[in-house]
Amino acid sequence: DLHLETDNVYLDKAYVFAKPFDVKPGRYVRISITDTGIGMDDSVQQRIFEPFFTTKAIGQGTGLGLASAYGIVKNHGGIITCYSALGIGTTFNVYLPAYAKEGAEKFHPIQESLKGSETVLLVDDEKVIVEVAKKMMESLGYKVLTARSGREAISIYEKKHDSIDLVILDMIMPYLSGKEVFDQLKKKDPHVKVLLASGYSLKGQAQEIMDSGCRGFIQKPFDTAELSTKIREVLDIAS
Repeated sequence: DLHLETDNVYLDKAYVFAKPFDVKPGRYVRISITDTGIGMDDSVQQRIFEPFFTTKAIGQGTGLGLASAYGIVKNHGGIITCYSALGIGTTFNVYLPAYAKEGAEKFHPIQESLKGSETVLLVDDEKVIVEVAKKMMESLGYKVLTARSGREAISIYEKKHDSIDLVILDMIMPYLSGKEVFDQLKKKDPHVKVLLASGYSLKGQAQEIMDSGCRGFIQKPFDTAELSTKIREVLDIAS
């Protein structure tokens, strides 16, 4: 299956400077292309934008397609990201600076960040995601516990579940996937509040987790205001 989505987003300093991307914070148009194909492993993902790199046989590919796409997006002041996992599929996100002159579609005002004081368990195997999201939430007043794997997350939840109000859970992780972690957390506490975070759009496995009782979904990358809103939705609205 192939899914195409577009959205108006705001990339703040925390996200732009953390990666780092050579772009300015501000409003962007996001174009997401998701497939449910065979996916890629980490070694391939690290090289996909290199000129002449290809996994195809000799004579079947030049390795210039994604390199050209990267160059076009970069020359327009944008960024392109890729999330992929073997057997699940791939999502490419293209961010292009939003056109803000007369006649363009009006943007909604930038949301005000909503604050809180609860304890959040953040689960993600990417170091930069953990560091940035932790800073975002601490700036909003939350107490943040972190786990870099599903096993570590389950261990922390077993010991401190009475004080954990929300779990923010990455979908794709090694050893234990987000789905497997979610199922184990549900067994320990049927009322656990989980916000699923993923670079993929809300399709396929992400939708399966939502249908299993996950309280909310947020697509990476997210800014502080968007994250703050999603956290409050799960904590305040979910019963």
